Amino acid sequence: MRQYRRKERTFVTAVRLDLNTDGFTYLKWGGTQRCKRGDWVVNNQGDVYTIDAETFERTYQIVSPGLYEKVAPVWAEVAAEPGTIQTKEGSTAYLAGDYLVFNAPDRKDGYAMKAETFRQLYESSGQ
Repeated sequence: MRQYRRKERTFVTAVRLDLNTDGFTYLKWGGTQRCKRGDWVVNNQGDVYTIDAETFERTYQIVSPGLYEKVAPVWAEVAAEPGTIQTKEGSTAYLAGDYLVFNAPDRKDGYAMKAETFRQLYESSGQ
């Protein structure tokens, strides 16, 4: 795995689900995703999904109200074969050539991303 950082000025818009709710479920990435109270609903260049509250607060910083930038590094590798990865929100199916991305070097807090999307959003951190 290699370390990457989000390219500069690739912001997301986000709102925290800070309502008296049990959350909700939705279908995306070939599986059922779960959003809990306190999690974040994110629009990442037109791709809308949710991020666990602890992960969002640890990896993003506010730029202006509703606008955030991912500041924490990620560790990623190209998937050799298709599969499914368990995420904090549910599960994500991926194909060979997609990226498996982790918010920690110990391969925890992971997700999958299409190769084209990953290359548009991330660059090597040189480490």
